[in-house]
Order: sequence, then structure tokens, then C-alpha cells
Amino acid sequence: MCTASNYITKKHYFGRNFDYEISYNERVCITPRNFIFSFRLIDDIKTHFAIIGITAGIDEYPLYYDACNEKGLSIAGLNFAGNACYLEEKKDMINITPFEFIPYLLSNFSTVSEVKKALKNINLVNINFSEGLPLSPLHWMISDENEAIVVEPLEDGLKVYDNPVGVLTNNPPFDKQLSTLNKYMGLSNKNPKNTFSDDYDLDEYSRGMGAIGLPGDLSSSSRFAKVAFTRANSHAGEGESESVSQFFHILHSVEQQKGCTFISEDLYEYTIYTSCYSTNDAVLYYTTYNNNQIAKVEMANENLGSDKLIFYDLIDEEKFLNVN
Repeated sequence: MCTASNYITKKHYFGRNFDYEISYNERVCITPRNFIFSFRLIDDIKTHFAIIGITAGIDEYPLYYDACNEKGLSIAGLNFAGNACYLEEKKDMINITPFEFIPYLLSNFSTVSEVKKALKNINLVNINFSEGLPLSPLHWMISDENEAIVVEPLEDGLKVYDNPVGVLTNNPPFDKQLSTLNKYMGLSNKNPKNTFSDDYDLDEYSRGMGAIGLPGDLSSSSRFAKVAFTRANSHAGEGESESVSQFFHILHSVEQQKGCTFISEDLYEYTIYTSCYSTNDAVLYYTTYNNNQIAKVEMANENLGSDKLIFYDLIDEEKFLNVN
């Protein structure tokens, strides 16, 4: 299970918690402009926008979990088990596989507005990456500095939702996720007034009582409500360090600790990494489960005219600042 969000101060930030019980050797991958993207059913793309993101540990192809291109367009794919439906090839459509979806969009488009138009002609086909790597059931959040959308592959094709809250988790489908916020409309970052009864002198015995009822469990719907509330009421200065720090606080409010979500004996879902893209500058920040120190990778520091993928292993060992 995962949680994605955007956040806007002076710049646009985007990222996600990647929650799962098994790591696939995730690492940072930079795709330069001249790396040739080969597709299963459409022509290769030989030149394109440069891309930075986090991928599975596959050398020959960037299987992006989440990524951002040099124009500031960003995407994250989240688990959508029981709902995602991939189709057969369709004539007169752009037929791409789900694992090609992020590379195709980030190679070609600069804005969410452009993506919306392109989605009308895209069909996601049911072709596995390999025998050992079958397709994951996914839906996607796509964001830029002006708007965000959610894309869900259903039996009748791609469903596209505007995303006014800038948050996505897993299930249920996004329209139902959004409707759950109606249950929490009475919550506030301010202490409540007594509307229970005029007959009782009720006491404001603690700060934060305006958010009583905000869910704290690890289910998808609860994480959606928690991050939507936290993001909407979050306050940060407009500087890079303040904004990035606050973004991590937002997503870390729903991170999963090993042991709290049982999968099987000695196997638990946990937050493997948290990513944050400063999309205006194509900078990736991240933390991992075993390293709370924020790491930083700048795409502009690489040779973006190359045709070779660039990889950096995720740092997953705790780093301590020795003060004395």
C-alpha cells in the first residue's frame, strides 16, 4: 500500500510513500534524453525529456515507481488491486503496457493539461514485463505546479479524475476516496466549540482537539483522510529546505512501521522509502526505512545528453550526526 501527495509553496513538490513487504532493490534512476525507450507495440522513442525517479532494480529498463521529468511533470503509480483492468490491443489507439505508462508520458509531455488530451487515445494493454515480472495492478497520480489528476484503468478504458486535494492512496477508486472526506468536514486545526449540548460545561483539556476523529490506522481510506487533512492545514515557509522538510512531515504522518501490518510469518508491510521531487528543478529527495537523513539527487548534475541509464543505490543505513 502507498500514499502519494503534492505540495505547493513557492515551488511544486511531489512524492510518495512506497509501502510493501518486499523490496525489489529500488534505486534512483536518471534516464538521459537519448536513452532509447523501446515499447512493445509502438515505435521506439529515441529522444525525449530527461527523467529522474525511483525504479525496481532492473538494469536494462527503468521500471519507474514514481518519477519527474525536466519540465516538472511528475507521476506515481500506486497499487490498485481488485480494480485495475488492463485490456487487449485496440485498433487506432496508442497501445502501451502499464510499465511503459510513466516512461511514455514523461518522455513526451510537459504538463497535466497535455497529458489529459493524450489519455483520450491511450489504451493500457495486458502484457507482462517478463515471465518473472508480471504486471502490477496500478492507478496513477499525475501532477504539475498547476493541477493534479488521477488515472484509473477500468474495464471500459481509462477513467480520469481531477484531484483537488492532491492526495492518492490505494483503494477504493478515487471518486470513493474523495467522498470519504465528507465524514470529516467538521474537523479543524483549531480547538472546537461546544455544540454537543448547552446543558454540559465541556472542557477543552488539550490542544489539537479540533482533529479528534481524524483516523490514525493504516488502511488506504484512513491514510487518504489523514494526509488530505495534514496537507491542507500544513504551513511552511517558501524556502526549499522548509518546503522539503514539511513535505516529508506530511507523508511521514502515515508511514508504516514494521510489525503493524501483518502479511505472513516474519513478513510485514512497511514504508520502504519516501520520495520528494522538487519538480521545478528536477531534484529528488528521499528517505528510507533505515535512513531518516534526507538524501538528495540532482538531475542537472548528470550528462543529460547521454544514452545510458544512470543509477544510484538507495541509502538504507542510518546516518547519525555526532554532536560531541
